[in-house]
Amino acid sequence: MTMKQNTDRISIQVGLSGYSFRIEADTRTHSSEWMSSDRVFTTVEFQKRYDEVELAVFTPKFTLVPAQFCPPEDMRRLLSEVTSVGDDEQVESVSVPEYNAVLLYSNSIGESLSKVLAETVLRTDGSKARPLPMIYYMLRRLEDIPEYNRILAAYMDGVLYLIIAQGRTLLLCNSFRASDFTTAQYFIFLAMKKLQLNPEMSTLTFMTHLDEEQEMSVYRYFRSVEHI
Repeated sequence: MTMKQNTDRISIQVGLSGYSFRIEADTRTHSSEWMSSDRVFTTVEFQKRYDEVELAVFTPKFTLVPAQFCPPEDMRRLLSEVTSVGDDEQVESVSVPEYNAVLLYSNSIGESLSKVLAETVLRTDGSKARPLPMIYYMLRRLEDIPEYNRILAAYMDGVLYLIIAQGRTLLLCNSFRASDFTTAQYFIFLAMKKLQLNPEMSTLTFMTHLDEEQEMSVYRYFRSVEHI
């Protein structure tokens, strides 16, 4: 009988102000603090290779489009309809088969740091990870939330990223400019009100770190606050 090998995995979140990472190896998990970009080349954990590498970029420039309505030649136009896209910005896409959709995005925000990290943190076979939007990884992690009403959020660099689903039905996938966490909470409550969801009966899950004050603030309104 062949023993199943443990998989070493590193997940890196990249924002305007720096990055953080989470390592899962040998059944243990280690998470870093938020670190400034000048520490990339001195971060010891980046000196080794990993079986799996995820690079999640906090970019609000994205839109989720049904796969049947997303021909490659229309990607720039479709993304430009929901956010400003400069002529020099590259528009990319990634398939989200769980929802029969295509995620269109631009990584122009945080692009330099994500490229450096892609060159620095390599997989075991020497290959590079593709930097993808944080919202993509949020969509993929929805299935890890056991509740029927799934509310998944992230807050970084003055932007709230929010996904709400019921079962396998995606109700909302968007970002909101929020200069402070109180404003971010307002958008969460507004979205839930429009979808007729009761916070007191719901669990709010975050994929970014909340400080003690932020966590206590949302705990007052939700049945539970979780982190993944």
